[in-house]
Amino acid sequence: MKVIILAAGAGKRLGSENIPKPLTKLINGQSILEFQLERLKPHVSLDDIILVVGYQKEKIMEAFPNVLFVYNPDFAQENTAKSLLRALRKVNEDVLLLNGDVIFHLSVLEQLLTCASSCMLVNKESVGKEEVKYRTDEKHQIVDVSKEIEYAEGEALGINFFSKNDIPLLISCLERCSAKDYFEQAIQWAILAGMKVQAKIVLASQCMEIDFPRDLQRANQMLKLWEEGIST
Repeated sequence: MKVIILAAGAGKRLGSENIPKPLTKLINGQSILEFQLERLKPHVSLDDIILVVGYQKEKIMEAFPNVLFVYNPDFAQENTAKSLLRALRKVNEDVLLLNGDVIFHLSVLEQLLTCASSCMLVNKESVGKEEVKYRTDEKHQIVDVSKEIEYAEGEALGINFFSKNDIPLLISCLERCSAKDYFEQAIQWAILAGMKVQAKIVLASQCMEIDFPRDLQRANQMLKLWEEGIST
């Protein structure tokens, strides 16, 4: 299995333009990316982790010299669909995909890595306008995923697992995406073409993306609870 972490963005909404968003410091002194890599250590080798970099790439590469990198030179014009496409073209096995701005409890990865098929980590909470939303069918398979869903079940949290068998279809759908599309557009098209994606539900207190300063405050509160052994 390979791990792909999308870390090309500037983090303008977070107000961290002086550094790449994944290098934003958490209350425990780690950057978001450092936190993710520590969580991944029990499951994968650093040799199997690919960071997609763009904005101020040198700072990330200097901080984490022992992982693999894919550079998106068009990071200022392209969104996550094209960053993911650049990385997926380098692999031919199962893929664990993480956005470079997500923190998660230790138990979360175990749920995804036991999936028998492709799956997405989601919650069942109220969702803001800017968040990626989802809907499922009676078999708990994802049928819709985008920011525009009206009657959403919750939020897609930015951690996903893709079976090796689904990678060619996903790549073809990413190739169809426009420069400004999020990778979830490709997942939606792949689902319509027959890809099965299971919804893996976790509590809101177990995983979250950090997009705005208020998210960073909440994330730090969650980290304190996790350190105290409180995960709910």
